[in-house]
Amino acid sequence: MLDLSSFIGEFLNIIYQMGINDIIDIAIVTYLFYKIFMFIKDTRAEQVLKGILVLLVATGASKIFKLHTIYWLLVKSLEVGFILPFIIFQPELRAGLEHIGRTKLKIFQKQREISEEKFNHIIDEIVEALYSLSRQKIGALIVMERETKLNDIINTGTILNSEISRQLLINIFIPNTPLHDGAVVIRESKIKAGACFLPLTQSKDLSKDLGTRHRAGVGVSEVSDCLTLIVSEETGGVSIAKSGKLYRDITKERMRSILSHNLKVRKEEKSSFIGGLFK
Repeated sequence: MLDLSSFIGEFLNIIYQMGINDIIDIAIVTYLFYKIFMFIKDTRAEQVLKGILVLLVATGASKIFKLHTIYWLLVKSLEVGFILPFIIFQPELRAGLEHIGRTKLKIFQKQREISEEKFNHIIDEIVEALYSLSRQKIGALIVMERETKLNDIINTGTILNSEISRQLLINIFIPNTPLHDGAVVIRESKIKAGACFLPLTQSKDLSKDLGTRHRAGVGVSEVSDCLTLIVSEETGGVSIAKSGKLYRDITKERMRSILSHNLKVRKEEKSSFIGGLFK
């Protein structure tokens, strides 16, 4: 028979005995769970987390109601299934650890002096190249490295270390040229490499009409904090991928605004770029 009064009494007794340390402890754990949930929101891991929470609630309820067989089955399921999320969601775990690794104290951040004029010039060169390729319906894939370093991807391509210019970017993606098949990676204020291979996303949410170029653009944004700029060869549409999300049919002015907002220099931070494009 269920003894609810005893359970409620124990619960209230725990609350009455709570001190300031307990409140701080609970607040920190709550904040951590909130940050984890926001990080995995709209991903496969979110559905698994919801499933685990349902199992935990069901386990607690079966214990309270003294449903011994169900309780035993649920406990054993949780024990056996504890390791499965680490195997199934290895990409999400890797992205999470990289996100933690990107958190640095400002005192250790490397500062680089760059003028706002040069920043705006670089943004203009990239945007003009994108929409010139768009008008010609020439496919393009540009990865703008931020704080997560992409050496493993850069090493799959051809090292360039060239100044950013619209002419060079356009020429790279002209069909049948040596570097057109693959992605360009921009690091700091340089075109670091061309013809790079990117990981493909496994997301089922992307439209079926999107090809390998868009899936690669989303894929690399899932495992790093980069911005990926994509020009469709079929439609000429310009898209941007960030944090595993694809935003399609971006207008020229909106693209300029997005890049400026994500990479804008702040003088109060000694001209270090937000997002780390020029770190």
